[in-house]
Amino acid sequence: MEAENKPPLKRTKRLTSVVWNDFERVRKNDLMVAICKHCNKKLSGSSTSGTSHLRNHLKRCLKKSNHDISQQLHLVREKKKDGTIDVGISKCDTAIGPLDLKFDEGHSRLELKFDQERSRLDLAHMIILHGYPLSMVEHVGFRRFVSNLQPFFQIMSGDGAKAVCMQIYQKQKQKMNEILDKLPGRISLSAELWTSYQDTRFLCLTAYFIDEAWQLQRKILNFIMVDPDTEQALSEAIMTCLTNWNIDRKLFSITVDSCSNNDNAVFRVRDRLSQNRSILRNIQLFHVRCATRILNFIIEDVLEALQEVTHKIRESVRYVKSSEAMQQKFDQMALQVSQKSLLIDSPTQWASTYVMLEAAIDYRGVFSRLQACDPCYLIAPSDVEWERTVALINYLKLVIEVTNVFSGAKYPTANIYFPEICDIHLKLIQLSKSKDSCISSMALKIKDKFDNYWSVSGLTLTVAVVLDPRFKMKLVEYYFQQMFETNAPECIKEVSGGIKDLFHEYSIRSTLTSFEQSLDGQIENSSGLDGILPNVSNEANDRLSGFDKFLHETSSIPHMKTELDKYLEEPIFPRNADFDVLNWWKVNSPKYPILSVMARDILGICVSIADSSAAEFDAGGKVLDMQRSSQSPDVLQAMVCTHDWLGTEFESELAASDSTAPLSVTAK
Repeated sequence: MEAENKPPLKRTKRLTSVVWNDFERVRKNDLMVAICKHCNKKLSGSSTSGTSHLRNHLKRCLKKSNHDISQQLHLVREKKKDGTIDVGISKCDTAIGPLDLKFDEGHSRLELKFDQERSRLDLAHMIILHGYPLSMVEHVGFRRFVSNLQPFFQIMSGDGAKAVCMQIYQKQKQKMNEILDKLPGRISLSAELWTSYQDTRFLCLTAYFIDEAWQLQRKILNFIMVDPDTEQALSEAIMTCLTNWNIDRKLFSITVDSCSNNDNAVFRVRDRLSQNRSILRNIQLFHVRCATRILNFIIEDVLEALQEVTHKIRESVRYVKSSEAMQQKFDQMALQVSQKSLLIDSPTQWASTYVMLEAAIDYRGVFSRLQACDPCYLIAPSDVEWERTVALINYLKLVIEVTNVFSGAKYPTANIYFPEICDIHLKLIQLSKSKDSCISSMALKIKDKFDNYWSVSGLTLTVAVVLDPRFKMKLVEYYFQQMFETNAPECIKEVSGGIKDLFHEYSIRSTLTSFEQSLDGQIENSSGLDGILPNVSNEANDRLSGFDKFLHETSSIPHMKTELDKYLEEPIFPRNADFDVLNWWKVNSPKYPILSVMARDILGICVSIADSSAAEFDAGGKVLDMQRSSQSPDVLQAMVCTHDWLGTEFESELAASDSTAPLSVTAK
């Protein structure tokens, strides 16, 4: 009967709202709690609390949103398998309906949209920037990765990827055309030959110029197949590139490697451009030889002179390292001699040979003692050979320091080369006076090559350093007195005269340009008045023009100082490590309007085209990697040029990753 008097148990109300599909309702002590199935957050689950707060939480729940995205992508994949969804692109390459996923987090809002065209361009940019093969888009692993990452993306074929890359090239080429057309100064070029794995030769034509912001720019313009064995074919290829870019009237100089065919090709281009007066009358500045290449010749000749002693040192190091007992014996004898480790070089890499010789010099006495106490060791260099090695290694050390200066700046201006080349020359003069016939004969051999280089490029280096306000003519006088001794005054006078003639030509061109601009303005202002106003500017109608000439020739006009005179007479600017020569001319261009135009052209000359990194320095020339060698010539040019142009656009990102593909592999 007691059981019949108990009140009936209250049945739990059935949860009818769909919001409870994402929550688990549990009792905690006397309270009902709703626990989110996605993020485990606890909220009130009481029936009196309603479900609005639960719905609001789901809108903010990040894990819930990510789960929904995964579900949608899973549905897309399933539909793709069933063939019920078409993620292709139309003929006009318009994007399909975007995947628009939105969620709120407080006051923030995130929208994820898929853009087919943007993804196609990003993929092509990636291929160009990093040198990936076009066929990578057809690789199974790449396709699976992209499909799982973004199932909406329709992966292109190899031909499709090539087409997009070529579109990017054409667009970037148009931008480059606009840049070159608006340049305030002239352009200097470098012409460099490359070789493919099929032994096909290519001409890499690179433009150097100082832009409106006084920044030195370097842009590859062409990468074309050529026949380098005929100077005519090479010159025709250069002229074709000049006219196609419409820069034949803006050309200032061409820098080439030290090769007779290259030199003759430059002469042909110079002669053709001289016919229409497109280049300056001072043709000595037009032809420039690679400065770094002369350093390479020096390295080759020095190592050739050290060939015999290098063999002895290499075998000596190998003998010491032949056994652990011998190494310990040598180390005991070499206590407190040097901290450098003995290394065996790689004979095909001169940098490693230099390191081996430099380290071995510190152990010269130890090797001599080892030979005295070890009857099996018979190849120690003699004292004369050690002295010869010390002298030539010191010279090589100077050469390496100079190459490091050349490679220290991203795009070095022409003014930095003069003192470094002069130091190389002075040391060479010193070696040519050595009592060691091996050293002196080697030095004289190098000096012949150096003099040949200086005869072509010496004036360019000298004029460039005069336009450095820290040095002007003073540095020229300092070095010439040491280099040319009794002939120094004559050489200095020749440089001074050359600079004055060059400035005079710039003055004339500046006057003509101002006159033409003024005349254009007069023509515009007098439109509609032709036949009414007399044409007094026409010399043929001015009967007193002869009198003006007579007056100019017979009048005694005192000499007026030019901009060049004022510049050279002013005190030199203090030397400091942070000096920026281009910024100096940018600031002082209003003070020297004509001279600054001249400085813009000369400081932008390419003085060195060779790789100036000592570790990679080689005379064999540059070789395209296997991937680029397999491309057709038109695609190769597009990929090489666009890779170079896009490098500037993505410069900050690439600098952080340092992952762009180099154009070349090891030199031959």
